[in-house]
Amino acid sequence: VQLQASGGGLVQPGGSLRLSCAASGSFSSINYMAWYRQAPGKQRELVAGVLSGGSTNYADSVKGRFTISRENAKNTAYLQMNTLKPEDTAVYYCNADIRTSYVGSYWGQGTQVTVSS
Repeated sequence: VQLQASGGGLVQPGGSLRLSCAASGSFSSINYMAWYRQAPGKQRELVAGVLSGGSTNYADSVKGRFTISRENAKNTAYLQMNTLKPEDTAVYYCNADIRTSYVGSYWGQGTQVTVSS
């Protein structure tokens, strides 16, 4: 099982980016998919998560600006990030709880998001 993250980059303050996280391999289901981020010198923190049924949760710092969604048929989650701020700069990681013969927590490689003028 692999998670492939994409979509990071450099954007000016106030701009937008969309991150994607695609799961591949042999598995029966994906329950929870989430995005975390880690800024230099800080701990990794949960940004947003979405259950297979569509329920979502967000960090207070991104509510109203970020939207997480998923396409179950494509085993893919998205993070639409709007009104980006310099403090959103971090490496973003996708995470998913995936059922094979057991339920495991899997991580994708990080993707850098830099918000700067």
